[in-house]
Amino acid sequence: MDHAEEARRLFMAGYNCAQAVFCAFCDETGLDMNTAARLSSSFGGGMGRLREVCGTVSGALLALGMLRGYADPASPDAKKAHYLLVQEYARRFREKNGTIICRELLKNVPVTPGDTPEPRTPEFYTRRPCLRLAGEAAAILDEMLAKTETKP
Repeated sequence: MDHAEEARRLFMAGYNCAQAVFCAFCDETGLDMNTAARLSSSFGGGMGRLREVCGTVSGALLALGMLRGYADPASPDAKKAHYLLVQEYARRFREKNGTIICRELLKNVPVTPGDTPEPRTPEFYTRRPCLRLAGEAAAILDEMLAKTETKP
């Protein structure tokens, strides 16, 4: 599957940025769409429109945790190895976009303040980088997954 294309398709279908990326990897994580969408729903808009860490990054990191994360709290080596993957992911995203922070990515985009998501109009898609970022976030994750081992 082309996860970048799927992430863009899901974003255009109305899923938030985090959901679009995380749900694009359902074929890899084994999660159903409903569960994946619910798990990632809080991270859209930089965590519920707080404009903190970009939702596309959060969605990708959720998938990275599912696919290459650790579960044993008594394994500092596994934790370290996973944190290195997270840091590498963030480095790659920053390299392409300058930041992983939503408000910085949207600094030149007029946004309506508050907790209400903006309507998905044609103008919404043309003035925001979110569609592009969803595809890039998924593509970076695919590149990294291809170079790392699957964890049990």
